[in-house]
Amino acid sequence: MMEGPWIVLSFCCFYQLCVAQTYRPKIANPKFATNNPTLTTIALEKPFCVFDDLMSKGASYEIYLYVTVDSARPSRLYITDNSSKALNATFQETNGGQNGSYKAIAISVPNCASLPILSDATDASKVPAVLAQYLIRVGDDTYCLYDPNRLEACNPPLSEDTAYRFKYVLVDQATGVVKDQTLWSHPIKTRKLMHPSTIDTWPGRRSGGMIVITSILSVLMFIVVAGFLVAVILAAVMISDETATETRYVSQTTHQSIPRPQETIEPET
Repeated sequence: MMEGPWIVLSFCCFYQLCVAQTYRPKIANPKFATNNPTLTTIALEKPFCVFDDLMSKGASYEIYLYVTVDSARPSRLYITDNSSKALNATFQETNGGQNGSYKAIAISVPNCASLPILSDATDASKVPAVLAQYLIRVGDDTYCLYDPNRLEACNPPLSEDTAYRFKYVLVDQATGVVKDQTLWSHPIKTRKLMHPSTIDTWPGRRSGGMIVITSILSVLMFIVVAGFLVAVILAAVMISDETATETRYVSQTTHQSIPRPQETIEPET
């Protein structure tokens, strides 16, 4: 009769272990991270409820995010040494992830009991707090490479038009030993910078609806401009006719009102 609880507990631990070992870092929901990826950054979801049941009480844990270029050799994707301690390879040491994986970010374990309320993202005053709780933005630190006194992990900008892979690792802060880790993410590629000369503006690349609307608007604009010009011409003609009429009327009136001089008859002497 005592086997039941142990079976349930073992199943729960096994289930949580499976969750951690089958979870892959995911790109953030586009509803909350617009323009993602960019040329130099990629926003990921934080690993909520992935490692919680694997953490021992009384211990302190962190989550490391490792980054590598997708084309890096599998043999260079190790994140632990021979004693199962997390490696602290840097961006510079791995040539930006070209020669292996580097530790980009260290965060506290997200609280599974206090999930972000994504509906709060509709409130402009709450957006920064919600996004900070929900997202990790890889490549967001533009200064760490040039800070000689920096001791923490460096998260410099990524390369454009490059596919990257990511992994979350649960680390015991006291010993540096890796307690668990997720799978590597699927490749996520940064955007490519388009040169202005390569942008195709030929109408043939536009949709039929856009062409029809543009044509209609052009015709309407022509009609409006033509009507305006006709109105201006008619107004000028009418003003000219009125001026000519008034001139003739004034001329005739003046001509008729001039009195003829009367002859004076002098008396004969």
